[in-house]
Amino acid sequence: MTTITHSPVHRASALRPGSASTGFTLVEVMIGATLSVFILAGVLSAFLFLARSGANLQNYASMESEARKSLEQFAQDTRQASAITWNSSTSVTLIVDSANITYAYTSSTGQFTRDTTSTNVTTTLLTGITSFTYSAYDINGTAVSLESLTDAGKITKQLQISLKALRSSSTVVGATNTVLSARYILRNKRITI
Repeated sequence: MTTITHSPVHRASALRPGSASTGFTLVEVMIGATLSVFILAGVLSAFLFLARSGANLQNYASMESEARKSLEQFAQDTRQASAITWNSSTSVTLIVDSANITYAYTSSTGQFTRDTTSTNVTTTLLTGITSFTYSAYDINGTAVSLESLTDAGKITKQLQISLKALRSSSTVVGATNTVLSARYILRNKRITI
């Protein structure tokens, strides 16, 4: 009984008649390259989408954090205020424990600031503001007109802030955030009707 063994060269030759070695044909290489390009394009676009979403999320988180801290500080001072003076429709001075604290929005810089005159420290609370409005209310909750700032200061018992902020970066379209605060009551201010 004789056994016949085939060498690997014979097997390769058996698979591809007329060739001594195995390999890919030009058509197979082109198909593989085309599929690789499509897969790579899909992975790259998914990566870019995730990067832009991450940048937008960071912008929103930054705005929310700044707005929350700003409104908490404003609420604390407003609740403790014993008097209010309207400097303009976008600036008020609150008297808190005999210290003057001025909250102001500056449209040219888009900043909401807190200025404590007793310590001469101005703190920027929020940046990137595109629109800002104070709303004043009397003791009954009726809106107070700001046409006469002196009269408005006498009857203002509640304050509310409405603002819109914008954040943008080089990779994404700007993210906007609209904030409407609660009405903060000047608890220590006495009003006689």
